[in-house]
Amino acid sequence: MALFSAKSLTFLVLLISIPVGIIISLERAQPATHVYHYHSTGFFRECAKWDSDNNRFIVSYFEGGVGQIPVVPAGGEAVLEEVTVVREPELAGNASLGMVIDRSRNRILVVNADVLGNRYGALAAYDLSTWNRLFLTPLTRTGDEKSFADDVAVDAEGNAYVTDVKGSKIWKVGVDGELLSIIRNPLFTPKEWYKTFFGLNGIVYHPDGFLIVIHTFSGNLFKIDLAKGEEVKIIKVEGGPLYFGDGLELLSPNKLVVAGSPSGRLVESADGWDTASVVATFSGPKHRLATAATVKDGKVYLNHMLGMGYPKKKHAIVEAVF
Repeated sequence: MALFSAKSLTFLVLLISIPVGIIISLERAQPATHVYHYHSTGFFRECAKWDSDNNRFIVSYFEGGVGQIPVVPAGGEAVLEEVTVVREPELAGNASLGMVIDRSRNRILVVNADVLGNRYGALAAYDLSTWNRLFLTPLTRTGDEKSFADDVAVDAEGNAYVTDVKGSKIWKVGVDGELLSIIRNPLFTPKEWYKTFFGLNGIVYHPDGFLIVIHTFSGNLFKIDLAKGEEVKIIKVEGGPLYFGDGLELLSPNKLVVAGSPSGRLVESADGWDTASVVATFSGPKHRLATAATVKDGKVYLNHMLGMGYPKKKHAIVEAVF
C-alpha cells in the first residue's frame, strides 16, 4: 500500500509539473508582437478597451469592478500598473464583463452578471471624466429564466444592446438607462443541443445601422438590421464557422476582428456583411485565453483573461498582426 501511494504521489507530481513547465516555457518565450504588460490585483480580466482621448486602457474585473491602465509615452517595455476606478458594493458577487466606450457621450457602458448562479444581470454607465455612475439598469427580475449578460454595443442614438450568452437573446437599453425591449429570434438557437450551452456573445454596432453578433458554440455570425424591424440574418462566412468566437471589434466598416480561440481572426466583407470571409488568423499566448479585442492607433490588441504571478498578477494585452 505504501509503495502504491508513493507511485501515485510521483505520478500526481509529474502530472502537475508537465503543464506548469509548459506554461513557464511559454511565459519566458519572446513575444512575436508588441505586448502591454500590466500588474493587477486580480487573476481574471474579461475585457480591455482603448480610450484614446485619455491615453489609457480600461479593463473589467471578473471579481467585479473597473480599472484603468495609463500608458506612459516612451515607456519602453516597463510593466504598467492597473488603478481601480469603479468598485460597486451593491454589485458585490457579480462579474464585470463586456464594455463599450460611447465616445460622443463621454461614457462607458459595463455589463455585470452573476456568472455562477445566472440570476442577475445589469448594465451600468459611467462618466469617463469623473467615473460617476450615470445609471444602473437591472436586466433581470425575480422569476425570470436564467441568463448570463455578457457583452454590449451602443448605436448612434445611444441605445445599448446586451447579449445573453445563456438564453441567446439581446436586451435593448435606452440612452438614459430604461430597459426598452428584448430581441429574440429562432436563428439564435442552433438545432444541435450541445451548441446551446454558450450562445450569443460578442456584439458590435456597424455605422451603417446594424448589429453584428457571434454565437460562440455554433460559430454563427449574425447581422441584425435595426432599420428593418431588427431583421436577423446569418452571415455566410467563408472559412467559418467561427467556433469559440468571443469578443468582437470593427477594425474598419468592412473588417471585423474576432477574439477567442484561435486568439484572433480577421473577417472581411465586401457586400455590407451579407457574406464574409476569414482572411487571416493570429495565434497569441493560448494559455492566457484571448477574450476581447480593441483598436489602438490603427492596430489590433487582444485582451487576455488570465494573469500570471503572485502576489501581483501580470496581465497581457497583445498586438495581433494579421
